[in-house]
Amino acid sequence: MKYRVLIADDRALALQRMSTLVKQIGFCELAGAVSSGEEALRLSLELQPDLVILDASLGCGMGGLQTAEKLKTLLPRVKIVIVTSLPEVSFIERAKAVGAESFWYKEQAEAPLICVLKRTLAGERVYPSAPPTVALGNILSTELTKTELAVLRLMTTGATNMEIARAMSIEETTVKKHITNMLKKTGYRNRVELAVNARVAGLVIGEE
Repeated sequence: MKYRVLIADDRALALQRMSTLVKQIGFCELAGAVSSGEEALRLSLELQPDLVILDASLGCGMGGLQTAEKLKTLLPRVKIVIVTSLPEVSFIERAKAVGAESFWYKEQAEAPLICVLKRTLAGERVYPSAPPTVALGNILSTELTKTELAVLRLMTTGATNMEIARAMSIEETTVKKHITNMLKKTGYRNRVELAVNARVAGLVIGEE
């Protein structure tokens, strides 16, 4: 028996590489390769694949995590592997929350993709132990608290301190304190420099 695999990634090179890999796996066959969440959803409903590989960030339209959530509602039996090249710290927990079976980092994977696919199809849930650690100014990403990262993520969307406070149900003075602490830790001169560098590093990329 061969398992039918559908892949969605908006980066042509990554899509080509994963497609080639799937074709080389004896127990899999490529059902389709698309570049958007909308296409992945449409083809999944049409072709009924056994497993769907979704890039967490698919550019315009539905992101991979949104697509996974919709797929799990419409096709609960399909197995989903979320993949990404970004160290965004929220992706792992968000993938678990939408019901994805497994998660794989393209550049810093703990196991080869073929192993993740095999174990996922066998009924396992395969997740990395932690997101990749990246440098942010004078510190490593692991030196920021969960709350600081939540504030930083909203900062990258351009939200004001008041908007961040409302979104997180905390006082505006608390938001200011977290930003001040992050500036001291990282050595950046202002909130704009902090937010831009966090976004460039892929540490926090806002909400899909």
